[in-house]
Amino acid sequence: MNITKLKDILKKEPPYRLKQVEKIIFQDLINDWSQAKVLPVGLREELNKKCPLKIDFQASVSKDEKTVKALIILEDGLKIETVLMRHQPRDKTSTPRDKDCRNTVCVSSQAGCPLGCSFCATGKSGFKRNLKASEIVEQILFFARLLKKDSSKVTNVVFMGMGEPFLNYDNVLGAIKVLNNKDGFNLGARHFSISTVGIPEGIKKLSGEKLQINLAISLHASKDELRSKIMPINKKYSIKEVLTVVEEYIKKTKRRVMIEYVMIDGVNDSDECAKDLARLLKKLLYFVNLISYNPTGAFRASSRERIKKFKEILEKSGITVTERYRFGSGIKAACGQLIAREKQYGN
Repeated sequence: MNITKLKDILKKEPPYRLKQVEKIIFQDLINDWSQAKVLPVGLREELNKKCPLKIDFQASVSKDEKTVKALIILEDGLKIETVLMRHQPRDKTSTPRDKDCRNTVCVSSQAGCPLGCSFCATGKSGFKRNLKASEIVEQILFFARLLKKDSSKVTNVVFMGMGEPFLNYDNVLGAIKVLNNKDGFNLGARHFSISTVGIPEGIKKLSGEKLQINLAISLHASKDELRSKIMPINKKYSIKEVLTVVEEYIKKTKRRVMIEYVMIDGVNDSDECAKDLARLLKKLLYFVNLISYNPTGAFRASSRERIKKFKEILEKSGITVTERYRFGSGIKAACGQLIAREKQYGN
């Protein structure tokens, strides 16, 4: 798919045409301009030639149908992965395909990742390049088209896929603004979440945006020595430096910040780690999201008993804690497992 030349092509058209085309792409969700019968035939042909809507993909679905992972092949041949997670209502009679499900798309912001976190398969695969805003939008459109078949829609977008969003800030925010546009996809700003390892410049920029986007910090350790071992970026931006900027963000925006913490057996899951984390986060607008480590070959996941004890220590210290539901580990679609290899799809 390539819609980067749209505005140039539509310059010669009547002023209303751009809004018309945005509706066709983001609301009607067509995949070929020949389907846009309201447009002149000549314009449809030009758009098909210069701004194709076809998405080159391979997909894999989990056994419970709650997770769909798509490998998207970009124009230059690079491959990225994106994941749909279907959150069922509490009603046990519902299915993952019901239209009242909450549908979250986990998008990639880079092809690969330059950060090299030891618990993440994406970091081990190396870094290729930043994604364009249109390539980020393409991931959401892919699943929006898929969900339309079930009379459903994308309800949330999280930048927790391949790459560090704040190392591609302009394109990430550009994509969000396209998807937030009321004349197009019209997804509310509060339905977007950006997860970062803690790039201070990006956090400062986000605090100045008028959009009320959710912020998550991938912390995963409570002391610099350990965090530097599993997350090399900590050697550049220490825990203190990151949390100082986050505190400024909270004061300025009055918005809660999620602290993500992957639970790795014998590495960062001790009682001492929990107590240290509690001391760091004695702030009302923090909450912790515990993530069971998903196998990437390097470590083992913490036991259920250990996660429970870790959570109890945080809660006794007054910290709000949630546990992330494990989506798609069976198809290597869970947190930290995205590496964009076609052989995983078997088709």
